[in-house]
Amino acid sequence: MLALLRSRVTDWTLTVPVLAVVILALTWGRELPPLVVGVVATFLAGAVLAAVHHAEVVAHKVGEPFGSLVLAVAVTVIEVALIVTLMISGGDKTVSLARDTVFAAVMITCNGILGLSLLLAALRRRVAVFNPEGTGGALATVATLATLSLVVPTFTTSRPGPEFSPPQLVFAAVASLALYGLFVLVQTGRHRDYFLPVTSDGTVADADGDGHADPPSAGAALASLIMLLVALIAVVGLAKMVSPAIEAGVSAANLPQAFVGVVIALLVLLPETLAAARAARRDRVQISLNLALGSAMASIGLTIPAIAIASIWLDGPLLLGLGGTQLTLLALTVVTGVLTVVPGRATLLQGGVHLVLLAAFVFLAASP
Repeated sequence: MLALLRSRVTDWTLTVPVLAVVILALTWGRELPPLVVGVVATFLAGAVLAAVHHAEVVAHKVGEPFGSLVLAVAVTVIEVALIVTLMISGGDKTVSLARDTVFAAVMITCNGILGLSLLLAALRRRVAVFNPEGTGGALATVATLATLSLVVPTFTTSRPGPEFSPPQLVFAAVASLALYGLFVLVQTGRHRDYFLPVTSDGTVADADGDGHADPPSAGAALASLIMLLVALIAVVGLAKMVSPAIEAGVSAANLPQAFVGVVIALLVLLPETLAAARAARRDRVQISLNLALGSAMASIGLTIPAIAIASIWLDGPLLLGLGGTQLTLLALTVVTGVLTVVPGRATLLQGGVHLVLLAAFVFLAASP
């Protein structure tokens, strides 16, 4: 019993998130010197790795696609809370924060996470195999949500800028939440098999994870779920703490203010990126795609309703419409995604194309 307790205490996946939250509490609201910023960044990286570990434990217990859904929704809920908090306290410079963050999340997930997953799987098995029915439905939902929430405001005429009028914002929020809820019902209910990993011959693989190790006990899974939430809180909180250093670096490099949102989005999405990469290396490409597209969907479907509610007490305009360059990148991402998903099989080429699209997004965000 003593040995078990000692192993629990010394397990880094348990101690690092707790220490990260302690550091978050000690540094919250303070101006951090460079040395402390380095310590915070170290624990941020450790919390990311711990979050991936606990997400995999939970996913192995509940099976797919519930496991991917847990991580995607957990990260997005905390990300939404961070966006709303920054918008309330940020003033005029945050009027486009929701748009920049959501668009960055869509580009990172639909090009970065998806492309990296396909690349890793194709390097291992020459061809990455996944279920086109489930992945195609997810991509269609992401495209619809992105268009309604980020493209339409650019062309509406009720307001002079790229923003919704109050009734339009309410409609977009209700439509986003309803569409996301419908997708979750389909994914976890009557068409759950569309989102399970498939073998090279197209048949559905086992749903519990790796097909060999026994699922963890209910107690271990519950503990991992709690530690996952702790780790994610630490990730988002510490990312906010290092954001002034990021802003200073961005300003020193003469980069646009919107690039700060890209860097923070990259940090916040690290747990999903690492989890998707590990799944792809284990030939669980469908799990990787569930994470990528599910995160993009949750980012829009939960952020827009939250922003609509927060706009009741937010001052100033709420800019949601994308600019010309962003619209072009979004359209190219959707078209490329469709061509990637339809066959249900992908090679190194498709993975490389999506990663180049991500590189183009990052470059043009830095040099618009």
